[in-house]
Amino acid sequence: MKIFIDTANVKEIKEVYEMGVLGGVTTNPSIIAKEGKVFEDAVKEITEIVGNDCLIFAEVISLEADGMVKEAKELSKIHPNIIIKIPMCKEGLKAVSRLKGTGIKTTCTLVFSAAQALLAARAGASYVAPFMGRLDDIGSDGLILISDIADIFAMHDIKTEIIVASTRGPMHIIDAAKAGADIATVPYKVIMQMCEHPLTTNGLAKFMKDWESVPKK
Repeated sequence: MKIFIDTANVKEIKEVYEMGVLGGVTTNPSIIAKEGKVFEDAVKEITEIVGNDCLIFAEVISLEADGMVKEAKELSKIHPNIIIKIPMCKEGLKAVSRLKGTGIKTTCTLVFSAAQALLAARAGASYVAPFMGRLDDIGSDGLILISDIADIFAMHDIKTEIIVASTRGPMHIIDAAKAGADIATVPYKVIMQMCEHPLTTNGLAKFMKDWESVPKK
């Protein structure tokens, strides 16, 4: 399973990119708003950091298919690795279908059911993004949704990839990987948590302490 970072913060993207684990960067209007940047400028800045090594996901804000398609074509000009995020709705499906075969890849986002994921895949989405954490937040089991989508796609040989979004902690990532997700889009904080374990910290401290007693030349 590939790891994407869910942020538009340049410092965070640079740090994780330098770790060598990054497969992509996902953004949305809320994330861009937190950074206080012009949307197109933020996307361009991200492409300058990751170059051709990562995919960059940029979301349309139109609510009608015509506007979504127009925005998608403009955003795709920024960089060849731009993937267009389109919301799951009737107009979104129309836009995904119209963009299929144009060379512009799409992600259907805000997916909360297997039925939505299946429609998005059949419309031609390259990726579907079920929001695992938001389902957990309302008392549903987001992991069951990931498993259901993965099972359906495997059973019917659907090539659309599953991006698990709205992840809340390291166990969400591991559970999603075991359930068959292709990608997890992860906040910076959670990626840092994935790096850590108390036994690793304690072990490193012991190694350094023991090293002090080793005779030196």
